[in-house]
Amino acid sequence: MKTYLDIGEIERLEIAATCPRDRLLVRVLSRLGCRVSEALALRVRDIDFVRGEIIIIHLKSRIKCCCPQCNAGLSRSYAFCPRCGITVVQAVSKEQEHRRMRNLPVDSDTLDMLRTFVSGSGMACSHRENSLIFGINRHRAWQIVRECGQRAGLGQLINPESGRLRGVSPHRLRDAFAVHAVKTDDSGDGLRLLQEHLGHTSFDTTARYRKVSGQEHKVWYQKLWERN
Repeated sequence: MKTYLDIGEIERLEIAATCPRDRLLVRVLSRLGCRVSEALALRVRDIDFVRGEIIIIHLKSRIKCCCPQCNAGLSRSYAFCPRCGITVVQAVSKEQEHRRMRNLPVDSDTLDMLRTFVSGSGMACSHRENSLIFGINRHRAWQIVRECGQRAGLGQLINPESGRLRGVSPHRLRDAFAVHAVKTDDSGDGLRLLQEHLGHTSFDTTARYRKVSGQEHKVWYQKLWERN
């Protein structure tokens, strides 16, 4: 049982797409390694065809618990406020939106696909720069990727940590990008660039792809028994 998709299987997914939009969705998810929410938020104005880059906007909402009297940050388990000392019967929950932006390079083939799709769908007009590239919701995006996987004859993948089976999904394309990047370059600089590209705030999240790729463990074991 496989743990991730390889490049050949990603190409089968693209071939299995039934329309240019679906094929482009698979390509953007797999070649950029972006989150499905980031791909669906892409607008025409976010693509720089001259520089060969795409601007990715990542919005993430977090709930913060605060003291109702002094507004100090609290954990959900706090019974007393550490700042003002009052008994906390019910903390105030506030939703905070974190906005991050990063510029991702795009390979020439994917850029050509984007250019053709944007021109062919009438989005090239200047007054439509705010138009969404895909114009579908998250549920439909998951359906598209799953149906492409079924038509391509791709089986389920196994989670290397939990052992649970999972189907082909948009996040599996992000995983495939990350594993391919690690297998190509697992140096310190390579992992740092991968962290920046994927938009991980923690390096530990990026480093887990070294384990998934299976190369780090194999190299370590082989070194144990190398003859001098």
